[in-house]
Amino acid sequence: MDIKFKIWLEKDGRVLFGHGREELLRAIEACDSLSGAAKKLNMSYRAAWGRLKASEDRLGIQLVTRSRGKNMLLTPEAKNLLEQFDLLEKETAEIMEAAYRKLSPIIDQSQQKK
Repeated sequence: MDIKFKIWLEKDGRVLFGHGREELLRAIEACDSLSGAAKKLNMSYRAAWGRLKASEDRLGIQLVTRSRGKNMLLTPEAKNLLEQFDLLEKETAEIMEAAYRKLSPIIDQSQQKK
């Protein structure tokens, strides 16, 4: 038995941030460009740009800047968002693991009776 979960942030039914946006920001950071990030994630540049701009608009913060060399860099706000999202996922995983430890003996007993 496993407990599965996904976390994303929404406002008014619209995604603000989640795993896909996290992957996009990490790919931008790794590639120093949106086009490189899009290629790495096997998505179109237009789709990557749309997700990035939608997140910036919905969050009300700038997530990327361009350096003089035209490279794309994450803003301090984006780095903080990634850090806090990672922390949220880690803390949630710990809560889910504790719940699993409580449920596991109950599930195991019911499976043995069958």
